[in-house]
Amino acid sequence: MKKILIFILFFLVIIDIVNHNFINNIINFFPNLLSKNNYKLIYNSESINSKYKYKEFSNNIKNINNFTIKDKNQILSIYYTILNNGMNDFSFYCDKTYKNCFDDISEISNNNHIFSYINSLIHPYNSFKLIHSNIINNDRIDVTIDKKYSKDEIDRIDNKINEIINSLNINNYSSVYDKIKLFHDYIINTNKYDKLKEDSNTSPYHSDSAIGTLFEGYSICSGYTDTMGIFLDKLGIANIRIITDNHTWNAININDTWYHIDLTWDDPINAYNKDILSHDYFMLRTNELLSKDLTEHNFDKNMYNFIN
Repeated sequence: MKKILIFILFFLVIIDIVNHNFINNIINFFPNLLSKNNYKLIYNSESINSKYKYKEFSNNIKNINNFTIKDKNQILSIYYTILNNGMNDFSFYCDKTYKNCFDDISEISNNNHIFSYINSLIHPYNSFKLIHSNIINNDRIDVTIDKKYSKDEIDRIDNKINEIINSLNINNYSSVYDKIKLFHDYIINTNKYDKLKEDSNTSPYHSDSAIGTLFEGYSICSGYTDTMGIFLDKLGIANIRIITDNHTWNAININDTWYHIDLTWDDPINAYNKDILSHDYFMLRTNELLSKDLTEHNFDKNMYNFIN
């Protein structure tokens, strides 16, 4: 019996040596985090892009580290945490006491307005094109994110914006206002509003993203806004995008004060197809913005209750 035990022990050691690197690779690629109820939470560590993680502003949803959810607000916070940390996939669980959990997840998953709101609070590079939530065996929720920007597109955009910053000597200006204004003017002077995309969604341009804005010269509001958001992040200026049912624009936070920048409305469509550069919607306080327009800029004050 003793010889048999020694042989088994020796065999297990050999297996451990042979498979050590293989096991480590699996652990590194799919690390497991233990939460309450001994659930294993699985995510792909190589998908995390937390270098683009935004500062948390919302009072409604927050970054969390307890991934066994107990109420509807925690569901929103989990999606926000997943997206804000740049993950491509993640699995989480409902607490056994949360009876309506899967119904609430289904309801939230089909609410485009809520997900657009979450998207507006994160870096454009971490924003999604599509997000899928699958309930597995009435137990686990698997989330898969199809990102709006690929790695190659991110590299291309970053290089272009760095080129613009250098060509305009933006870093030589000490005033934040002047730095943003230079970039604002450059984007408007090199872009036209893509009316075809807005009217029929048949435009040949990628005008709803920074690709269309920086490389094709055509934008709609989401293209303008993404591009400005990426630039602001490079300058280290805290910012988000604000969304309404029909529009989106940038909001920036300087010394705990919020200002609005709307490149779309500063690049109006002209009846004679001439380029116009305006600063009517540049660095406005909220009361100034709403005094100019109460239709497309009348954003939800409950959702953006941190905007002063």
